[in-house]
Amino acid sequence: MHVTLRDVAKVAGVSTKTVSRVVNNQGEISEATRQRVQAAIEQLRYHPNILARSLVNQRTNTLAVVAWGIDYFGPSRTVLGIEKQCDELGYSLFLSLLARPDDGDIDRILDTLVAHRVEGIIWAVPEVGSNRTWIDSARLERLPPIVFLSMQARARLVTVSVDNRHGAAQAVQHLIDQGRRRIGLITGPLAWWEARERHAGWQEALQQADITPSPTWVVEGDWSPSSGERGMRELLARELQLDAVFVCSDQMALGALGVAHQSGFQVPQDLAIVGFDNIPESAFFWPPLTTVYQQLIDAGCIAVQNLHQLIEARRKGDEGHQFGATILTPELVIRESSSRS
Repeated sequence: MHVTLRDVAKVAGVSTKTVSRVVNNQGEISEATRQRVQAAIEQLRYHPNILARSLVNQRTNTLAVVAWGIDYFGPSRTVLGIEKQCDELGYSLFLSLLARPDDGDIDRILDTLVAHRVEGIIWAVPEVGSNRTWIDSARLERLPPIVFLSMQARARLVTVSVDNRHGAAQAVQHLIDQGRRRIGLITGPLAWWEARERHAGWQEALQQADITPSPTWVVEGDWSPSSGERGMRELLARELQLDAVFVCSDQMALGALGVAHQSGFQVPQDLAIVGFDNIPESAFFWPPLTTVYQQLIDAGCIAVQNLHQLIEARRKGDEGHQFGATILTPELVIRESSSRS
């Protein structure tokens, strides 16, 4: 049976109004009365009716997450951070998963979220191709507050992202410090903003070391191990005499490592390899993979914190309150795949 406030009031010997005050932590209630009501709540296993409470307070305490690719490591970690912070702040989640990152039916998606009366939206779809062209000030003003993940910072938007360019530059600079001079690159799909940033970081690090990067040192993958395998085979077939390869995801690096071993290269003596992501398995590759750790759970948590502040600011009428861009600095994790020592 569904236990009501009236049931709790009867057992506690108080009015339903008193029970409501205890449940909502409102009004002046003596400690003895509060303890009596709490004892009745525990005895009857009473749970507040969230729907009824939202109708009274005119708040749903629900955030929407629009996401793609949560079967991949990166997006799944971000959503984990979002869920963790929502739980701490008392929000429920409404999850909307896209079949493709370039899903063009934005109006349908947004109409559904508005119909569910979500209080804010986290757009956790990576910036790919032209999938941000729907954003304009007039549209955003008609919507709940939105925080965007994994995209280039833009004026008058609230964004949270990892500094992919700096992470890639760290990886390549580490290889240069190890005496490597001919450093190949297996990129992610270059329609992705994150992949282009990692490509730019590779290029800038080489140029700062007075190394002229060649287009023949670059192949494009799709984040999968099989594309890393294909990419490494293509680089080795070009007979470029590379002494290192920066691979823009650990999954692709797994495929690249396999080809290096099959081709008779000793890693790292003949060919150093560095990945990006620091997936849990990367410490158990052979040899253990040097990689770039990006704080994706933190990114999800920060997105929720920023969105919560936007929601509260709008409730108070502070429409001009903005937070701008949050950019997280990734960390290089050095393991045996890149060091000769």
